[in-house]
Amino acid sequence: MPARDEMPSTVARSSERAQEIWAKTHDSAVGTYGEGERAHRTAFSALKHEFEKVGDHWEPKEQWGPSDQGATDRSGRTAGGVDANASKRHLYDLAKRLEVPGRSRMSKDELVAAIQRANARETRRARE
Repeated sequence: MPARDEMPSTVARSSERAQEIWAKTHDSAVGTYGEGERAHRTAFSALKHEFEKVGDHWEPKEQWGPSDQGATDRSGRTAGGVDANASKRHLYDLAKRLEVPGRSRMSKDELVAAIQRANARETRRARE
């Protein structure tokens, strides 16, 4: 399966269900749009409906649906796998798991940005 060869490491470290969603969507998108960035973006968009990025992998979301406004308004702005539509409490709990400093004083938008940075840091560590 071509998608398995191109699967990002964060997806490969995730559950079988997350890998399946990404791979099937990617293969379908390659058939429709051809190989490249658009197929990858489509696969991640599908993945973000059920999963959110936590550290260096993807975990199931509490509630399915788009992760951020960029997923529905086609602006291209996304939260990088962070479920920006989740409650502030959920985002705080994720920040706590990721050991984000200063999380108790952050707004919801600041929590999303801090989780994005923590996720990127954990992904870099996992790839080393």
